[in-house]
Amino acid sequence: MESISNSNISKGNKRWLYIPLGLIIFMCMGTVYAWSVFRKPIEEIFNIGATESGLPYMFFLVAYALGMPIAGGLIDKYGPRVMTIVGGLIVSIGWIASGFASNITMLIITYGIIAGGGVGIAYGAPMAVAAKWFPDKKGLAVGLTLGGFGLSPFVTAPVANWLVNSYGPFQTFRILGIAFAIIITVLALPLKFPERELEGDDDNQKDSTLGVRDLTAKEMIKTSTFYGLWLCFVIGTLVGLMAIGISSPVAEEVVKLDASTAAFMVSFFAIFNGIGRPIFGSITDSLNPKKAAIISYTLIIVASILMLNTGEGNVFLYGLAFAIFWLNLGGWLAIAPAAIGIFFGAKNYSKNYGFLFTAYGVGAVLGNLLAGKLRDILGSYLYTFYPTIGLAVLGIIIAVLMLKEPKIEN
Repeated sequence: MESISNSNISKGNKRWLYIPLGLIIFMCMGTVYAWSVFRKPIEEIFNIGATESGLPYMFFLVAYALGMPIAGGLIDKYGPRVMTIVGGLIVSIGWIASGFASNITMLIITYGIIAGGGVGIAYGAPMAVAAKWFPDKKGLAVGLTLGGFGLSPFVTAPVANWLVNSYGPFQTFRILGIAFAIIITVLALPLKFPERELEGDDDNQKDSTLGVRDLTAKEMIKTSTFYGLWLCFVIGTLVGLMAIGISSPVAEEVVKLDASTAAFMVSFFAIFNGIGRPIFGSITDSLNPKKAAIISYTLIIVASILMLNTGEGNVFLYGLAFAIFWLNLGGWLAIAPAAIGIFFGAKNYSKNYGFLFTAYGVGAVLGNLLAGKLRDILGSYLYTFYPTIGLAVLGIIIAVLMLKEPKIEN
């Protein structure tokens, strides 16, 4: 039987308002995924290679991941509205300051650490709002809300490309930073948790929708399930973030597309990143995290094989492969938060997911370094798709052995 509070929350119609609000907020913050549009101009202006040009993107993702566990413990204390506005303003400051960067080190600090940290502070709040207003549809609600992060390049990549061509990359940073400050602040104002949740209703001590006991972060990290999920999340994000970071360069260097077409392809792929979240959120709800993970890794193997058979002019194979990669990154950003609720309960959801999200930072670092180094040493991004096959096979093994109901030590 559902608890009274969960039952009442799930019947509320106004809860659906929080999904589009969160989606648009995430669309602003997800502009990081359009980094590949900035990458070539930055390389030319600063006279740097592929490894260095990936560093601001890499540091953004690391700072974003490190900010999550810190902010996760503050969301319940200060509320989702305050955390989203504070994080959004820090994001804006980082983007605006990037417009004044004179070298790659400054860009790492402004775009990478400052803007990335802001995303980490704001990220968990709209997601937690969706999860707590939809105790009956966690995976779907979180997936739809986070879809804005994935869909972001569909809007921001062509806009950023036009702005870069018209005003240059640095003026583009400033324009987007100002826009984000206004949009995120306004849309964050209505965000709040369900009233019974805020009152700390005892009915929520157990997530009756999922039938598991709520675990604290300290209890969670004592389970093998957490480490299995963490490793699976590292692999999923490593492959996905690496693919996103090199989407435009691969189009230009391997398939020989022009810069405008490559930017269009990044925008096209964003659709799959966006829809991957509700799709895999629903799969995780209806099946379980283990099966969702296996499906994802199998698709990654297929996409990697397709890319290894792609060369100049193979637009279809390139498009299909990268659509799958982007779909799977979106998928993992729904599988992971849904799995936290399924395995460890809802009460400490924000903080628990913050700890798990450190895997995203590890995936970001390893993925960017792997792609950049292989490109610089071997001369082609195609060599990155051999290790992705091995990683996906490893992920399947970990999922089968470790993604199961946690055993709680007393």
